[in-house]
Amino acid sequence: MALGLSSPSASLRLPSLASPLSSSPRAKPFQLAPLRSSFNGIRLRSSVAVPMPSYGGTMVVRMAKREEELKEIRAKTTEEINEEVVDLKGELLMLRLQRSARNEFKSSEFGRMRKRIARMLTVKREREIEEGINKRISRKLDRKWKRSIVVRPPPSLRKKLEEQKAAEAEKSSSA
Repeated sequence: MALGLSSPSASLRLPSLASPLSSSPRAKPFQLAPLRSSFNGIRLRSSVAVPMPSYGGTMVVRMAKREEELKEIRAKTTEEINEEVVDLKGELLMLRLQRSARNEFKSSEFGRMRKRIARMLTVKREREIEEGINKRISRKLDRKWKRSIVVRPPPSLRKKLEEQKAAEAEKSSSA
């Protein structure tokens, strides 16, 4: 009875440690099959409709809103875009101040404003590319524009200040 091969337990077979990819049914226990990748290169297909994941239809709605927003941004002049970028950056500063003061605010506003700013700057850069302005000159113009910005309160703060002045005016007129 060398190594228990003739014992009744010899009829029980232990699971083989061979790779399931090996082709022979009686593979050696520690034989590994060659590794194969599932990547077969990039295949570009034109005119093939790719199904969009629709998690309750929200992806399609978001894309439509973005497209509408981009159309709205593209309809503006470059000066209007610059003004709105300055206003949005001011709003972003106000949000940061609210966060640091531990006031209540919507944290999703950070991402929304940053993305809106990025979209506006992208449209601005697209226009520069159409005019033939290269990257180096664009950065020079951008630095020049940033230096020329006049600091002013963001729209939300202006609105609050106007409401306070109106409330004070009511108090003084009724008193």
